Amino acid sequence: MNFRQVVLAASLIMSLHQVQAQSKSISLDKSPMDMCYYPVDYPVLKIQDKTPGPLIARAIYSRPQKNGRKLFGELVEYGKVWRLGANEATEVEFFRDVKVDNKKVKKGRYTVYALVDSDKWTIILNKELDTWGAFRYDPAKDVLRATVPVERQSEIAEAFSMEFEKAKTGALLVINWDDVLVKLPISW
Repeated sequence: MNFRQVVLAASLIMSLHQVQAQSKSISLDKSPMDMCYYPVDYPVLKIQDKTPGPLIARAIYSRPQKNGRKLFGELVEYGKVWRLGANEATEVEFFRDVKVDNKKVKKGRYTVYALVDSDKWTIILNKELDTWGAFRYDPAKDVLRATVPVERQSEIAEAFSMEFEKAKTGALLVINWDDVLVKLPISW
């Protein structure tokens, strides 16, 4: 083995040790973070030069799992502010001024909370950002509240999910977990 090969081998061994050291300190979260866009799949479409228009919205949230638990009315208590997911509070960013449930919302980033009830949810947009759970929720920082009906689904969604769906006048932010589905209307 020549000197160059020895240095290369030593470098490779050091890199492997660094990766192993990093992987030992990082554990996988039970509720991984996810992101959705409107237009749907915007980043993929962008790199393919196939975007149907400008980016309107993005939501960042964590995906808790049902894991056999009773969710609504127990884990997610009725009438209490919920972070709308797990871990860090869910955030939505609007890249232009929009209307949420026909109420004006300025371009910007907002934390999303929910007041859950068996037949309706009140979705809350709040100015407090980068927060964990709903522990520091301050209603004085609310930008808007929109009440949407609960739709019951026959198919159970094991993982909490959010996605944007095209609508006649904009999009719907569709939120689904267990047998519950709600749709928040967004227009521009």
